Amino acid sequence: MSNPFISSLSFFFRLLIIIITISIAAECSKKTHKQARTGTDGGEHELKVDYYSKSCPKVEKLISSVTAEMFNAAPITAPSTIRLFFHDCFVDGCDASVLITSKPGSKDLAELDAQVNKNLAKEAFVSIKKAKTLVESKCPGVVSCADILAISARNFVNLTGGPYYEVKKGRWDGKISKAARVGSNIPRPNNTVDELIKLFGSKGLDLKDLVALSGAHTIGFAHCQSFLRRLYDHQGTNKSDPSIDPRLLKALRMSCPRSGGSDHVVAPFDVTTPFTFDYEYYRNLEAKLGILPTDQALFTDPRTRPIVMELGRDNKKFHKAFSKAMEKMGSIGVKRGKKHGEKRKDCSKHM
Repeated sequence: MSNPFISSLSFFFRLLIIIITISIAAECSKKTHKQARTGTDGGEHELKVDYYSKSCPKVEKLISSVTAEMFNAAPITAPSTIRLFFHDCFVDGCDASVLITSKPGSKDLAELDAQVNKNLAKEAFVSIKKAKTLVESKCPGVVSCADILAISARNFVNLTGGPYYEVKKGRWDGKISKAARVGSNIPRPNNTVDELIKLFGSKGLDLKDLVALSGAHTIGFAHCQSFLRRLYDHQGTNKSDPSIDPRLLKALRMSCPRSGGSDHVVAPFDVTTPFTFDYEYYRNLEAKLGILPTDQALFTDPRTRPIVMELGRDNKKFHKAFSKAMEKMGSIGVKRGKKHGEKRKDCSKHM
């Protein structure tokens, strides 16, 4: 029979090693990529899987070559690109407006400069830029940045062990990108389930979509500031959140002190299989191993708990639900035609 004390220590040290390793890698990656961020009118057509079958038939293969290369070179590109796609779609639709950079000296800031987007990993932008450059060399002026982002996100889901689903295409790039539009449209770590349901509902997404899309946290990492209050001052009590496992609490407090900690330290959303797109995220919530308050709340709330438990029992169900939710999210606020959109050659600059 295993010793529970030894098991607890083993869990603690494994998690601590993951956090330290990821934090070092993230800091190195930040230094490496410090300077990285510097067709016909389809207005009458719905999104279609074969939208580019004649105008750019190899678009999927071209983008796949870049995403595979980026994933091998910098695995962090996977969760960061999926997050980038989410942040794009939830603010005025899936139109690549999150890729636009603000004009120097302008007070009218673009989405990218909103506070909630400050920690978007640079690797995601590098990947989209590389894919766009390659696609433009083969099919100039045909494929939108918005479609490249949607396809890239799907590719990274699949590369990390998640499902492969068909991506419908035909999006145009949005002509507007405003930082002021971001805050009220992106979920925050301390949102209540009521607030999440309301926000997702405003995008045409239901309760199951909410829980399924949250499953993207099966990979990726959170900065300490996202969950610090859970560790030290839950709901103003000056105590830790009682819904967090004591072993996890101890490990996170070691890496994330109450004050004076490094802004670059991160912890994996999924503390058991942080690099694999699987259902362990939901199983962790049942075991009180959720990192963000919003994640753990999905299990404590009676409306979302049954869905968490369902998806945590069957990996195929999770993958199916996630694929369906991604298709729905990818259709939010789609722009079509020159009247509402553009086909940018440089994804960071308007035409």
